[in-house]
Amino acid sequence: MGKWWQEEVVYQIYPRSFQDSNGDGIGDIPGIISRLDEIKALGVGIIWLSPVYKSPDADNGYDISDYMDINPKFGTMADMERLFKEAKARGIRIIMDLVINHTSDEHKWFQESRDKDSPYRDYYIWRPGRMGGKLPPNNWTGFFMGSTWEYDEKSGEYYLHLFDKKQPDLNYHNPKVLNEVKEILRFWLDKGAAGFRCDVINVIYKTSLKDGKPAIAIRGLEHYKSQEGNHRILKELRKDVLSKYDCFTVGETVMVDLDEAKMLCEPEREELDMVFYFDHLEVDRRVARYVPKKFKAKKLLEVLAKWQRGLSWNAVYLENHDQPRIVSHYGDEGKYWARSAKMLATLLLTLKGTPYIYQGQEIGMTNFDYPDMSSLDDVESKNVYKLMRKLQIPAKTAWDWIRMSSRDNARTPMQWSQEEGAGFTTGTPWLPINGNYKEINYQDQHEVNGSVYRFYQRMIAFRAGNETLKYGEFVPLFGDDDTIVYAREGGGEHLVVALNFSPEQKEIPLEGEVLISNTGRSEYDGKLGPYESIVMRH
Repeated sequence: MGKWWQEEVVYQIYPRSFQDSNGDGIGDIPGIISRLDEIKALGVGIIWLSPVYKSPDADNGYDISDYMDINPKFGTMADMERLFKEAKARGIRIIMDLVINHTSDEHKWFQESRDKDSPYRDYYIWRPGRMGGKLPPNNWTGFFMGSTWEYDEKSGEYYLHLFDKKQPDLNYHNPKVLNEVKEILRFWLDKGAAGFRCDVINVIYKTSLKDGKPAIAIRGLEHYKSQEGNHRILKELRKDVLSKYDCFTVGETVMVDLDEAKMLCEPEREELDMVFYFDHLEVDRRVARYVPKKFKAKKLLEVLAKWQRGLSWNAVYLENHDQPRIVSHYGDEGKYWARSAKMLATLLLTLKGTPYIYQGQEIGMTNFDYPDMSSLDDVESKNVYKLMRKLQIPAKTAWDWIRMSSRDNARTPMQWSQEEGAGFTTGTPWLPINGNYKEINYQDQHEVNGSVYRFYQRMIAFRAGNETLKYGEFVPLFGDDDTIVYAREGGGEHLVVALNFSPEQKEIPLEGEVLISNTGRSEYDGKLGPYESIVMRH
């Protein structure tokens, strides 16, 4: 038996797209409460809630103007307290999104800091410009493209923002900032939160503001990615706050490698409990996730093996609010849609670590079907598209790349039913609903044997009852362009998992008892069908 967060499966909710309760087209907290029984029935024990804090929504809630209040679009603090209570009554814990690299520029701290004499001035990173104020303080470029500096007329200086200009970075050279963060943590833990997903958590400390080395996309990384000061902050948060509660943390990490990840989450470090990395979703991408290359299953196995064997405990996921839908990415949206969605469920739930399922993944939701950029909301996609066009990438190619990789692919409203509004809203949805909601929805799947939903339910239950799947070692066995085979070993049990990522039948010699298959077969004949997955006891 491990810790409780090693035993459970996590379900991520992106609130504005999950369930609208009042017809305004935006998902909300009462909507989430109304669906807790459905979440419980899936078999998960933890909800990761994307930001519900007060925010002007320049980056869909990741620009926070008050960490201790709720965005009125989502409800009230009383609603949030009821969500904690109702979830607890069902045996479900909730972890919150912690966004502490930056605040909103509408946060009272930032508004105060615009005055050079304010005690909040040093909460942010303000600097005079170069060349008499005409040029930014350094040459850094940000994650949403362009300079990381914005000039403020009132201040007569520039402030740093690694992300959108409405997301000014906090200054962790000021100990008062860390004390404010500790109070935020305590506030939510005392409310009932069971931990935090920590946004871009390995870039919060800026060691230096010197010019960055030449880089294709992001200049300046070497001055703030995974710095020693960052580790000091995480250790202090663990020691002073997190260690006093029965909670866990998972960190979203920017461009992290295995050695950096170990420094962040190995148990003896006493920093984070686990981290999200991105390598396994980028085996068919060049440089950034927007530029594609050919998928090779063998490469995926190599990446999985590196992380599965390299870390004591993994955060295992295939989708989140920033990634395209996995069935559109590594599966098949057409003839083998259901089978490939189930194959990917097998992959997710047979890896070592805490599995994270993103809303809609359990019914095989696909990427959006929008015709052009006009339907998109995502600030990152818009900025990347502008950059592509500036680099003279043809409009059709740029759109094809955006359509394949935009964060809005995961943000289309949850498809609950065939009703108008997909059962998500009775109003006009904040982001267009995918046109395939009449074919792909929860209502049609949750009581149907053989559906994608029922397979996820079955795989979650299968994992819950199998100690080898939860804690056994990961052993890579075979990989080629289309197939991978690996074992999970522990406690005298040897399980073999085989996955076919192609529409062609493959000959894979395996022996053993079939425990679970996405095609329902009970015996194995040496051939793996199109997008078939199989788990065997050897």
